[in-house]
Amino acid sequence: MGETMALLVAQEPGPLAEVHSFSKRIAGADTNVAIGLARLGFKVGWVSRLGSDSFGSYVRKTVEAEGVDTSQVETDPQRSTGFMLKSRSVDGSDPSIEYYRRGSAASQLSVAHLNTDYALRARHVHTTGITPALSPAARELVAHAMQTLRTAGRSVSFDPNLRPSLWPDTATMRNTLNDLARHADWVLPGIEEGKLLTGQSTPADIAAWYLDRGAKAVVIKQGAKGAYFHTASGEQGQVPGVPVPVVVDTVGAGDAFAVGIISAQLEGLGWPQALRRANWIASRALQVVGDMEGLPTRAELSAQNLE
Repeated sequence: MGETMALLVAQEPGPLAEVHSFSKRIAGADTNVAIGLARLGFKVGWVSRLGSDSFGSYVRKTVEAEGVDTSQVETDPQRSTGFMLKSRSVDGSDPSIEYYRRGSAASQLSVAHLNTDYALRARHVHTTGITPALSPAARELVAHAMQTLRTAGRSVSFDPNLRPSLWPDTATMRNTLNDLARHADWVLPGIEEGKLLTGQSTPADIAAWYLDRGAKAVVIKQGAKGAYFHTASGEQGQVPGVPVPVVVDTVGAGDAFAVGIISAQLEGLGWPQALRRANWIASRALQVVGDMEGLPTRAELSAQNLE
């Protein structure tokens, strides 16, 4: 659940103010994960709101074309669909991003937009730290969904996915996301996110911090080094990353990683296998332009012996 925007990607490198040509795509951490799981054959639904405008129509059609159910995506006749600009990086660094999403249709998401009967048809819900940054009402929605599904015995994953520019201050961001993490079974921070949110400095200490607060498993993304995992049952380990010849676009790699973790766990694979799959899917995302263009199909996953 959460906001997906139209994305305008610069066709040439340079400051956004000087770029003349852009290509149109979609961008949203939640739909990146939804699309990734749908490509692997899972039945996936998305809860959101879009404007009654061209961008909204484009986002809906793009997500539907990937096999994601959009029956719970409401159209707002007054508020617009958000969009964003993204620069073209030539050295593998993070691109520059500008958001145009304040007051968007999705910023009005609230508990009223969650159909509980629909949600309980799912066996898993994935949430991120982006949606709760949109508004206090959206924050309540995420907390309500996590609590409702976890209480009903469904698994819940949470990727902090920090976007400091969307929060009033660091303390609010930290406190809100740490409160939400208490309702998750699997917490998936990046190493720098984990340091900022927990005040700990090592993967083991960051994982222990979340486990002490109720998580069943913590997976910490470490970029080229791979990822570290630690479970409430005591299993832990480091899984090396997959070498990437050329990094083209870093945006969406964390979402791709989440696709690997969630899909593997729902298929009953162990944590080391889940991390191997996640590292490989993330490595694909790094090598293409766009947030979800590198997400594999089931056939591509099978060819890598990652099932």
